[in-house]
Amino acid sequence: MVSSDPAGSRSSGPRALDDHARDNLRFIRETMERAGSFTAVPGWGGLAMGITALGAAAIASSQNSPIAWLLTWITEAVLAIAIAAWATYSKARAAGSSLFSGPGRRFVYSFAPPLLVGVLLTALQLRTGVVGAIPGEWLLLYGTGVVTGGAFSIRVVPLMGLCFMVLGAVALFCPWNWGNLFLAAGFGALHIIFGAVIARKYGG
Repeated sequence: MVSSDPAGSRSSGPRALDDHARDNLRFIRETMERAGSFTAVPGWGGLAMGITALGAAAIASSQNSPIAWLLTWITEAVLAIAIAAWATYSKARAAGSSLFSGPGRRFVYSFAPPLLVGVLLTALQLRTGVVGAIPGEWLLLYGTGVVTGGAFSIRVVPLMGLCFMVLGAVALFCPWNWGNLFLAAGFGALHIIFGAVIARKYGG
């Protein structure tokens, strides 16, 4: 004999609806993350990076050897990374978002590989003492990272990356002693220009 449990059926109904609603909310949240863009690109941080890069260019221009010149720029690169990390974290926190959200995570995953390639090439060239191509390589690889990461960010970011790539491509075919000017133009002037645009139009 089969017994029915109307009370059990009534209690399972709301639970099923609740589970279904949670599944729908999860789907909507994941869809919005996939469709969203990473907006925590720091404009004020870009301005600060540009200013320190111009200072590094002035110091590097007075160095007497290519290795000392390169070490000056490596120091600036470490400082710029610290500024960018702090500024990005601060902007994301102020906006109530996370650096490890869908768009933020994809931005980092796309931006990091070209920078890693740049680190490895720099280490190789520093060991061999052949540093002439480094300005062009840095600008080109940094621009590549900005373009690929910028695919998940605001529209002005990939445009900035393209400007870096063009500058780097030109630098590769110019005399190596022009490298300091190219680095100042890229990491200095371009960061200041685009940093000001991002700070003004995209909330700092």
